[in-house]
Amino acid sequence: MERDAANLIVATSSSALFDLRESDRVYREQGLAAYADYQIAKEGEPLAPGDAYPLVAKLLRLNLLRAGSVEVILLSRNSADTGLRVFNSIQHFGLDISRAAFTGGAPPFRYMAPFDCHLFLSTNVSDVRQALENGFAAATILAGARDVGPDEDALHFAFDGDAVLFSDEAERVYQQDGLTAFSTSEQAKAHEPLGGGPFRPFLAALKRVQADFGSPSPIRTALVTARAAPAHERVIRTLRDWDIRLDESLFLGGMDKSAFLQAYGADVFFDDQMGHCEPASRVATTGHVPAGAANEG
Repeated sequence: MERDAANLIVATSSSALFDLRESDRVYREQGLAAYADYQIAKEGEPLAPGDAYPLVAKLLRLNLLRAGSVEVILLSRNSADTGLRVFNSIQHFGLDISRAAFTGGAPPFRYMAPFDCHLFLSTNVSDVRQALENGFAAATILAGARDVGPDEDALHFAFDGDAVLFSDEAERVYQQDGLTAFSTSEQAKAHEPLGGGPFRPFLAALKRVQADFGSPSPIRTALVTARAAPAHERVIRTLRDWDIRLDESLFLGGMDKSAFLQAYGADVFFDDQMGHCEPASRVATTGHVPAGAANEG
């Protein structure tokens, strides 16, 4: 079967797409054989939507506006036998997802490259870390808000900067030497572009899709960072060096991000610090990126 071209390819685990908490409880308490029997017995009973479901559904709706804009791939630790319920649930909800890898408990990140995936969403922290360590954008989806942004015809992405879009080199200065040293260092390096972080390739792919829609585009992008002046200049110049223009940039100087994400109408937010992710998850689908200095040790 020949593959149609897609500008953006997003992989999701079955546990991010659907609510598998009861199934996981059976697995933990009774073992693999009981889990398999449980899933087979309930094959005809659709799973409830999971925390990534609203985002995935909204991503797929972009194809109604421009065919081939997005493809969603299922990467699951289930076997094909136990995963049949997942595919039945996909069909029940009318999601246009046709490709999948069922790994039978093996790490799923191995199939991101063959599928040309730009992003992996999962609830399994270990799987997310493995994907990040192998050069892929990946995030652990937190339990929380199940609603999408207020605009049904737009998809609003929000990103933290350091250790997400950018490398963690500046974050390491902050962690080791404090805010004053961080600000001094960033001023001195204002004309030196930051290195790319794990989400730089995903952002580039997303911006290509945004551009293909023309103006106005249903996709909007925002930087939501704890940085403030004078540390703003290096970020602006870095994005300029990458030839990437974000629609909105919020330099919050350490303020809580959740109210700003709500005002922006964020559908999804990616951040490397759990202290930012937990409040954000109450207002938008939130992916924790366990990368960089803040996630060591």
